Amino acid sequence: MPYDYYDPAFIKDRREHYNQFKKTIPGLKDLKPDIWINRNKFNDGLPASEITIAQLLKEKGYATGLVGKWNLGSGDGFYPDQRGYDYSYYYEGALTRYVDDPVDTSQYINWHLPWSFSELVAWAPRYGSTAIREGRNVVKDTGYLTFSLASKAIDFIEKHKDNSFFLTLTFNAPHDPFQVPKDYFNRIKNVTDTTKRVYYGMIETMDDAVGMVMKKLKDADIEKNTLIIFLSDNGGATYTRATTNAPLRGGKCTHFDGGLMIPFFIKYPGVLKENVYDAPISSLDIFSTIAAIANAALPKDRKYDGVNLIPYLTQEKDSLPHTVFYWRNGYSQAIRNGDWKLYINKKNKIVYLFNVMDDRGELHDLSKQYPDKVNELKKELQQYENKEFIKPRWKSGADVLINVNGEMIYFPT
Repeated sequence: MPYDYYDPAFIKDRREHYNQFKKTIPGLKDLKPDIWINRNKFNDGLPASEITIAQLLKEKGYATGLVGKWNLGSGDGFYPDQRGYDYSYYYEGALTRYVDDPVDTSQYINWHLPWSFSELVAWAPRYGSTAIREGRNVVKDTGYLTFSLASKAIDFIEKHKDNSFFLTLTFNAPHDPFQVPKDYFNRIKNVTDTTKRVYYGMIETMDDAVGMVMKKLKDADIEKNTLIIFLSDNGGATYTRATTNAPLRGGKCTHFDGGLMIPFFIKYPGVLKENVYDAPISSLDIFSTIAAIANAALPKDRKYDGVNLIPYLTQEKDSLPHTVFYWRNGYSQAIRNGDWKLYINKKNKIVYLFNVMDDRGELHDLSKQYPDKVNELKKELQQYENKEFIKPRWKSGADVLINVNGEMIYFPT
């Protein structure tokens, strides 16, 4: 969000009245923006040297479509059509409204989160990074965005149902701002907390939208010949007070498992049977898995962090896809090797060691009991960073203070 482009009048108003907003939006006290950052010095888009799945599949003759959140850069060089997508209906930034102004309050509910650090920009009008685009053109979306995205996805499927296609459908639901159709709000019974009721209603809209897309695949008689991957990009945003990731600790923005462990579903009729796969995998595996299924050769001039999951899911391979995982965002970093996970936060001067098999909620810090394990994982993490780590292309735009199990911890964003 710090690098997104918003309506200049909106930004001017926020800057001029920031002290006033701090009184009405208490969540701003948890946001520490880098006010001196010059975002024009940084290129925060996906480098041209990186290959997207769409580029890989387009070379194999697939029709490629993007519908939803893009968040991989803006402007020339970063348009979806320049990164392998034949068709795109999207917004460039981290968030956008579900319903554009003027909002018909007889149909929709706007619910504000003054305790959330993201509240100030969540309601930015559709402009720049929050504008809806079709191809390179800004368009006016007059519906509820979750359903608009489903409709565009269905249109894409209809157009290409007789040939090979690849569709990236990235719903923004249930990201803030919290806007929900009233009929979906009214669906949620026996919930007295309005924030949660709005949030659950937003999830219901996405559930129905996914169902609409699945129905289209079935009606087009291609459901059994279509690979479907469904996952979240991170754990629930606990700072909205709408959700919890219990029994996991923490949530979005954190490197605790509440922010890292997510739902991940793969449906591949005729190849994969219904099953629960318990071994740790990564969203980085999606690239290699799709490439293998499409018989698309991976360029050999680079290293791939992900693996093809299919032989593991079919039990053709009985080894683990991965034994070690690394995470880092500035001063917040973690490593998991087997059952052991080390978390380090240099800003907060935190070092935690967990056995995540015995302690799934990361409630018991074992760093004092097992100093040798701490040193072992620190060394392994440092070796990874020395050999594999790529220097960030842009600075973190802000620090955010998040309540994690009663402990206030800073994380970069």
